[in-house]
Amino acid sequence: MLAIAIVAISGALVLYTVGVWGEKLSGGLKPHWLAFFWLGLVLDTAGTTAMGRIAGGEFRLDLHGVTGLLAIVLMGAHALWATVVLLRRDERAARGFHRLSIAVWALWLVPYLSGVLLGSGAIG
Repeated sequence: MLAIAIVAISGALVLYTVGVWGEKLSGGLKPHWLAFFWLGLVLDTAGTTAMGRIAGGEFRLDLHGVTGLLAIVLMGAHALWATVVLLRRDERAARGFHRLSIAVWALWLVPYLSGVLLGSGAIG
């Protein structure tokens, strides 16, 4: 199960990074970037669920646990808001959407990197 969790969370990193930075570099929100956001969220949720089962299923009130929960909630809100912006065809909101994307992505890196460090034994 550990290998599945690692692949899922690493896949989330790749997909979400491609979506966020693709959107930023292309100058606006497009449907294909939205697909990367949703796929990244799905993989992150699957990987986090698997890691949680490995860890005994208990939520930990620590940096990794709190930022991990916050990151998944924000990724979901981000993907949902991106969907709304595209459905409304709000070009102004779509052009400026990258500021939100980068903020959520940067926050998402905290639990990702703390998980890597915890898993490697570098912190703990």
